[in-house]
Amino acid sequence: MGALVSPAVRLHDLTVAYRGHPAVHHLSGAFGAGQLTAVVGPNGAGKSTLLGALGGTIRDYEGRIERNPALHVAYLPQASALDRHFPVRVHEVVAMGLWSRIGSFGGLWPEHRGRVDDALAAVGLDGFGQRWLGELSAGQAQRVLFARVLVQDAGLILLDEPFNAIDARTTADLLGLLQRWKYEARTVIAVLHDLEQVREHFEQVLLLARERVAWGPTAEVLKAEHLFKARRMAEAWDEAAPRCEGSS
Repeated sequence: MGALVSPAVRLHDLTVAYRGHPAVHHLSGAFGAGQLTAVVGPNGAGKSTLLGALGGTIRDYEGRIERNPALHVAYLPQASALDRHFPVRVHEVVAMGLWSRIGSFGGLWPEHRGRVDDALAAVGLDGFGQRWLGELSAGQAQRVLFARVLVQDAGLILLDEPFNAIDARTTADLLGLLQRWKYEARTVIAVLHDLEQVREHFEQVLLLARERVAWGPTAEVLKAEHLFKARRMAEAWDEAAPRCEGSS
């Protein structure tokens, strides 16, 4: 029997509503420190809502989210949230990851520029720093966002559908970064749809259908009976249901 893994984040009866309707119901459990955890489930299952609550972009919820206040968080939203037409250079996008260290009006020191250059090289974009973001392909733009996560040097990394609509080579390269983060004992929580990717690269899975269906080792969670239960729960959703007022 393996050693117990201490939690990086613990949820206590977490309930989140989105646009007045229930999105995540009474979710309790823990994300192990230094582990790669995938969050999977049907469309509309509350996966991105959960990640928003973990990342602090959604603050209206019931229940508790506990994590070490010293644990720095990096949050990569869905690619659709990125405006690639905004006139900004690649180097500037990556440098935004240093905001918490240099502030809104702080300049970049040579060491900061070096970190940005190193991050771009790590994602296969060495020499791309002065290009405009709008000149890049979808896969290259996603590499830029991963580089921004790298310079944040976070202990908790949240990824929302990070491999959607990008080419296979880019996906393979970025999946390699996840193994680097695991080696560095960082905690990664990623919303994913490709269950084969999950089986190959993630050791823990939360199967969510607004409520917890299963949570634990990947092989145990992704059993046919659990996936079937999640689909049945999705089919039974009432989009007009009132906000849940469960116990705290």
